[in-house]
Amino acid sequence: MYNKSMKKGQKKKHRGLRLFVKFQIFLMILILGAVAYYYLSGYGAIVSELKEEASRYVAKSTPETFKSTETSIAYDVNDQVISIMRGEKDVYYVESQRIPTYCKQAIISIEDKKFYKHHGIDYRAIIRAGLAILRDGKVSQGGSTITQQLARTIFLNQDKTWQRKVEEIYIALALEEKYSKDQILEFYLNNIYFANGYYGIEAASKGYFNKNVNQLSLSEITFLCAIPNNPNNYDPYQHFDHTLTRRNRILKNMLEDGVISEDSYNSAMTEPIYLETAEEVSNDNAETYLFYCATRAVMEMEGFEFRTEFADDEDRQAYEEAYEEMYNTCNRKLFTGGYRIYTSLSLDMQQKLQQTVDSQFENYQDVNEEGVYKLQASAVCLDNNTGLVRAIVGGRKQNIPGYTLNRAYQSFRQPGSTIKPLIVYLPSIENGLRADDIVVDEKIEGGPANADGTYMGEMTVRRAVALSRNTIAYRLFEQLTPQVGLSYLEAMDFSQVDASEENLAAALGGLTHGVSVLEMVKGYATIENDGNYREPTCIIKITDSAGNVLYQTDRTESVVYKMDAARQMTDILESVLTEGTAKGYGLKGMPCAGKTGTTNDNKDSWFIGYTRYYTTGVWVGYDMPQTLPKTVLPTPMKIWNAYMTEIHEGLVPIDFIDPMVVEELEPEPLEDNEGEQEEETVVEETTEVVTENGEGAPAGNNEIEP
Repeated sequence: MYNKSMKKGQKKKHRGLRLFVKFQIFLMILILGAVAYYYLSGYGAIVSELKEEASRYVAKSTPETFKSTETSIAYDVNDQVISIMRGEKDVYYVESQRIPTYCKQAIISIEDKKFYKHHGIDYRAIIRAGLAILRDGKVSQGGSTITQQLARTIFLNQDKTWQRKVEEIYIALALEEKYSKDQILEFYLNNIYFANGYYGIEAASKGYFNKNVNQLSLSEITFLCAIPNNPNNYDPYQHFDHTLTRRNRILKNMLEDGVISEDSYNSAMTEPIYLETAEEVSNDNAETYLFYCATRAVMEMEGFEFRTEFADDEDRQAYEEAYEEMYNTCNRKLFTGGYRIYTSLSLDMQQKLQQTVDSQFENYQDVNEEGVYKLQASAVCLDNNTGLVRAIVGGRKQNIPGYTLNRAYQSFRQPGSTIKPLIVYLPSIENGLRADDIVVDEKIEGGPANADGTYMGEMTVRRAVALSRNTIAYRLFEQLTPQVGLSYLEAMDFSQVDASEENLAAALGGLTHGVSVLEMVKGYATIENDGNYREPTCIIKITDSAGNVLYQTDRTESVVYKMDAARQMTDILESVLTEGTAKGYGLKGMPCAGKTGTTNDNKDSWFIGYTRYYTTGVWVGYDMPQTLPKTVLPTPMKIWNAYMTEIHEGLVPIDFIDPMVVEELEPEPLEDNEGEQEEETVVEETTEVVTENGEGAPAGNNEIEP
């Protein structure tokens, strides 16, 4: 009996051993077959190539790789946000030490509990995902660690293929070798997607709660950390209840993990969530000019050399092509570089200037085929203390999506008589002309006539400027020569001035290509600055998101006019506002100087004027030039007077420096006092409108063209 039982046991044992051996042989054959299939089918080569590519990705990476795209922000002179510049993504990079601990704990608790234990991959999770692939025939299940998700976000795409999954694993392993866990977590929290265009925890915080991430409560933090797992399903705007449910799960996980207390858990669970989306920042004209100046600053940072003089047309064309290519490249970089741009613009002054312009055209509502007002205006205000732009208005306020024309610096029009001080009188003063010298207003054969068709005979230079007599400016320019007169504009980088403008009609503003309001303002600001030229811009400095200064505006001055000549010109231009074509539009109690200008057939109307504090220029006209109504001709002076009166409220009057007084008199420090009073200023207006350019000007030389 015993022997029979023993034999049965031995048979079973041998049978089990044979089955085990057979299974091992089968397993070995299966493995060998799989290995053979792996290599013979080409999978081995594919995987090897994926591994090499993954190694190259990580080897070339630096911490900067993980912040290559970042939203830029621009501020006005009072640190108010003017513009938020984002590319396809809204991204703000936050260093690890500024990310709340709760935020790190929450994301680890819900996304990767073993984050600090594994080396980039979770093998069990991968096996589960692998079995799901065999079962479903595709990648249908997660299993990615935080490191793998980072690898996918930065280096790969979201395609659900086995090749992408394999490469993701290799990248994750390499990342863990190169970077610390804290670095990887920092990179991850700054790059994951939080729905609605927000990338990174700071962008999500600003977007959903209008706060910085370090201002969030535990409840708000966990609410945000609920989103990245499935941004569509947990989109707070579309599925708020889903997001809230997952927030509760995260809080429970954190409690179970021991990273928050019972009290913290209960408090966070009962705290209501209120979304507070930040208002879209839009400052139209200020933004367009800001983008232009900032882009040119980035071009300068990249080593681009700006030019305004060229050997010939071929040289100009080559430069313009290189300029356009670099401008477009740097403009794209402006929206993805994470810059912090500090400007001289004042949103308060900007608003005042826009409102002043708009208020003058309430009775002119005609629009063109695009819905844009036909009758237009543009204006620029420049700070004489710094030479920087404080406000810039490129047209009447309209909400037309995609319409970005800023006439203040992008439109070029004939300047009429406002050009006379820059290219006729000031250069002539440098050559010995004086305010009290006698000149003769008389008819010139083949030359221009005065606006009123009369000639006043002998008068002083001061009176000739004040009354804007065309014949006298024309004769002085003829003696000076157009080449000499226009050389002053070239010295101030007037962009459209070249040899083609060298004709006598230029004395009265008859320029082929025209000038912008910004250019005219910088010319008059040069007069106020004792003849020293400063290139206008609105950029003070540019830093990276960490505050490191990348660019500082160079305020180097170049001498264009002699000091005493510039002071004499200012003294003469004061007469324009006291006894000339702008009589009645001066500022009460504040010394000011300026010049009016109109063009042939009254198609453009200008006024450029300044005090010791600010220089402001205004243009009024039609985009497609046509004669202005007579009632509109004084509008530039009205805008100038109303705006300058408002921004000078509370400022101490400062006299201009008398000619021949060479010692430097420092003006009192300029405060950003833009006036808060809203009392209406009553301005004495003259009923007579003086138009300076007459019908007798040489045909075609001072007619306005678009």
